[in-house]
Amino acid sequence: MALPALTATSVTKRFGPFVALHDIDFSLEPGEIHALLGVNGAGKSTFIKILSGIHVKDGGRIELAGREVHFHSPQDAIRAGIATVQQHPELVPDISGYENIFLGRESEGGSLFARMDRKALERRGQALLKRFPVEIDLSRKVGEMPAVEREIVAILQALAGEHIRVLILDEPTSTLTEVEKDILFRLMANLRESGIAIIYITHRLDEVYEIADRFSVFRGGRRVATVAVTEAREERLSLAELMLGETLGEVFPEKNAAPSRGEAVLEVRGLARDGAFEDLTFAARRGEILGVFGLVGSGIDELSKALFGAMPPDRGAMRLLGQEASFSSPGEALARGIFLVPGDRRSEGLTLSRSSIFNMTLAKLDKASRRGGLMRRPDNLRAARRLAEEVTLQPPDIGAPVGRFSGGNQQKVVIAKGLYTEAELYIFVEPTVGVDIGARSRIYGLMRELSRKAAVIVMSTDCDEVFGLADRTIALYRGKRVPAPEDMPRGDLLMAGILGEAHT
Repeated sequence: MALPALTATSVTKRFGPFVALHDIDFSLEPGEIHALLGVNGAGKSTFIKILSGIHVKDGGRIELAGREVHFHSPQDAIRAGIATVQQHPELVPDISGYENIFLGRESEGGSLFARMDRKALERRGQALLKRFPVEIDLSRKVGEMPAVEREIVAILQALAGEHIRVLILDEPTSTLTEVEKDILFRLMANLRESGIAIIYITHRLDEVYEIADRFSVFRGGRRVATVAVTEAREERLSLAELMLGETLGEVFPEKNAAPSRGEAVLEVRGLARDGAFEDLTFAARRGEILGVFGLVGSGIDELSKALFGAMPPDRGAMRLLGQEASFSSPGEALARGIFLVPGDRRSEGLTLSRSSIFNMTLAKLDKASRRGGLMRRPDNLRAARRLAEEVTLQPPDIGAPVGRFSGGNQQKVVIAKGLYTEAELYIFVEPTVGVDIGARSRIYGLMRELSRKAAVIVMSTDCDEVFGLADRTIALYRGKRVPAPEDMPRGDLLMAGILGEAHT
């Protein structure tokens, strides 16, 4: 009988008085895909960082194929046979897939002064593709590749060392479409067949049943369950309830009993941007959530940026609180009371190297500073603490760089930034990408609370999210609004976004 690919026994980790991991036992079999689940703060990230050599464990034992190992750096983990692909892989966009895969290892001899042989890189890359078959043109620049191919390059980069036997994938599908996800899952299945063991971290619980063999649930720094997927399916276990430790109520907050007749905060008529969307007419009212559903390429991202002044429309008109509105920059939109929670929070919504205090007050500097530009530090600190409590930032470390936070906590900081502006209209784009079930429920609740005093628009490629949140819904298909009622059933909303028609 083959030894486990990886075994952890009584692994413990402390940060000062805080115990992040309590006596974790975990096993991973060769050729197994093992999903690792848990809400923010459950301990799974700390555990993965120990396996990756980023953190050093305080107690316990880790074995690879029966041999005890000790890691003091990521290089130690790689040399031992564990490779990690982070949620946002650091790739160089201006060079090819081949060059990214072997970056830093261009010369097989390892000489510092050896010239890079691109033909040799291609041969090595093709040998890697022969081991792990997947359709990809590695000669293309990474910056020109779609998201799934960039993820594949990152995985191949991790597997470039032939001794790698354990692969850790952190939220690899968070930015992928359903079609792209299927491509990635086929590669993962090939890796499983070749004997590579995979630890798969995801917040998309439906994916666990699609691809995993087993899953483990972390809660409060402890491993509370390890279950075979076949067993979980037979017993109809609720993964969300296992993660939360309680019976799961409604993830989505209660909707308004009747359609809003509140003030029209934003009115859009005949709005168009060439190549993105055309002839869009709708209104967002105070006291409601307006949902806009569309797949990638439907125009929802471009529409959000047009409303926020980041991508001005070519035609059409907007009125904000009854007044003509035309924004040539996000600064103008912010000044008029519009706040955008962008789909890519890391590059468009946050300054990752700065603290929550800085990020939360950044969008309204006239409120955060005195005359002459001096910051109101005590006031801003108090405001940040209040906002951190309001959005349930966990842990509420408002002085730490937000780049260290989980995806859910980063999204909460962006929302807190919006709360600080006291806007009239909030636009949320893909509000829960990479966010766990607990944080997702809280974010939805915040959106509902905001809708009681402002207008809220949610734009998402997740039909269930739009349908579960919105009081009224519209669908976009290839930049056009699908003719359909604003209270269309979920099935019609889904078909409208996929096929461009509300009825089959």
